[in-house]
Amino acid sequence: MAPLDPERERAILDATLELLSEMGYDRMSVDQIARRAKASKATIYRRWPGKPELVTDVICGRLDMDAPPDDDTGSLGGDLSALFRGLCAQVERKHTLIIGLSSTLVSHQELARTLRAHMHSKDLSGVEALLARAAKRGELAEPVAASRLMAVIEALVWHRMIFVGPPFDAAFVEETVTGTLLPLLRAWSIEPQS
Repeated sequence: MAPLDPERERAILDATLELLSEMGYDRMSVDQIARRAKASKATIYRRWPGKPELVTDVICGRLDMDAPPDDDTGSLGGDLSALFRGLCAQVERKHTLIIGLSSTLVSHQELARTLRAHMHSKDLSGVEALLARAAKRGELAEPVAASRLMAVIEALVWHRMIFVGPPFDAAFVEETVTGTLLPLLRAWSIEPQS
């Protein structure tokens, strides 16, 4: 990838995100991105080999789907509620774009492969700290792997988004934390270690 002036790169990524939201992956073209960003197609192709790589850059860099900042509320239930509420808020803000991209990833395997190859690993340090605090307070017998918890949280959020739909309201957060996440974490924390 050729380096690009940061302001020019931001304009191209912003234009791509706007057009993705407005018209979706299929109908969006590099010509339209160039016009919207006031850049040449040659400038775009110097930095990105094609539309899949450009969209992957937008998804990886602009969707902010990492775990939200860690809040220490003093209890595992409170910390989980804050974490889950934060993730739900991120997803709800980007609902239309994420739903559009979900179906696009199924129908465009090249884009899906490119995205999988470039997905950054999530920063789970806040979730790890949350679980360690709970173990230290005696709310969990042993710490649980943050990646295991996040896989379940993400599955619950995606299920809600795709099959039930927003809103991700307080009742959904409360029901998920008390009815699913807390019992699951407690069970995982007493599993025999292998």
